[in-house]
Amino acid sequence: MSLIHQIALTLVQNVGHVTAKSLLARFGSPEAVFSASRQELLQVDGVGSVTAGQILQTDALVLAEKQLNCLLKHQIEPLFYTDVRYPKRLKNCYDAPVMLYYRGTANLNHPRIVSIVGTRMATSYGQMLCEQLAETLKPYNVLVVSGLAYGIDVAIHKQSLFKGIPTVGVLGHGLDRLYPSAHRQTALDMLKNGGLLTEFPLYTNPDKENFPRRNRIIAGIADVTIVVEAALKGGALITAEIANSYNRDVYAFPGRTTNQYSEGCNFLIKTNRAGLISHPRDLAYYMGWEAESTAQAVRQTTLAIALSAHESAVMKVLEGTALRIDELAVRAGIQQSKLAIHLLNLEIKGLIVSLPGNVYQAI
Repeated sequence: MSLIHQIALTLVQNVGHVTAKSLLARFGSPEAVFSASRQELLQVDGVGSVTAGQILQTDALVLAEKQLNCLLKHQIEPLFYTDVRYPKRLKNCYDAPVMLYYRGTANLNHPRIVSIVGTRMATSYGQMLCEQLAETLKPYNVLVVSGLAYGIDVAIHKQSLFKGIPTVGVLGHGLDRLYPSAHRQTALDMLKNGGLLTEFPLYTNPDKENFPRRNRIIAGIADVTIVVEAALKGGALITAEIANSYNRDVYAFPGRTTNQYSEGCNFLIKTNRAGLISHPRDLAYYMGWEAESTAQAVRQTTLAIALSAHESAVMKVLEGTALRIDELAVRAGIQQSKLAIHLLNLEIKGLIVSLPGNVYQAI
């Protein structure tokens, strides 16, 4: 599949993520979209005469070729919606971008991903919570995601790096630049143990309207979103609301009622939009996570548990990854109708857990 056509599909004016997915569903590939006739294009929901005309022009393809050359130069990896490396949790969200751009070493389908967000005006209390979070999460083999903004975002990135936890920053601009520039060194360190991710093509400025859009990626890429400190208005609460709309877990630290940067967290908890965590270790309890050392001991103990051939095949496929049931059926070579009972047996034996979106993961 041509990268140029994939990139071009995202550069056509008036073609958003929903329309792009409709086009892909109708024609099967980006190349087929650009080869379609005007009459065929007009049969797709969301495509009018103006949009059809823009698809038929060659402008997007020319721009895409220039983009691809620069992506290769900057060692930026384009991840199209159908790419196996595309974040599977995010793909389950109805408004997921059809194209992502990534630099880094972290696995965007890491077995456990935690998004941590908060105010740009972090207090000493928020800084302390970030330090405690990183310290507590270290044994649980997690990937930490945030937005590389001032305050809580950069604090949790720095603490994750200090503790050796991979951490990914989701940006509101193209990967040919970095905003804010004060965080450049942190971003460079993240490329070695984590990465930088964006839906915006090269040469996109960090415009104000881009940041609410990037928040849905922070929410959608993770199993759980944690709000450390937040005022009643701001990006952290937007991210929490989006995570709730995706049926993802959301937790928040409470704070003093007199502190404006705890008002948002207190509001989320009071209105049942977030669960309360009073200490970072609560998160592992709520999520049913075991520390890596404990999990290893459990795996060794469970070797003695009798498994059928199909159950063993499932466990082998799930080793170190999380998969949707349809993909798991293909890799394990088991009919999906028969796979369900094997998954239930493995859950009863405490060897796997089911995640949102019919995703399964070995414990």
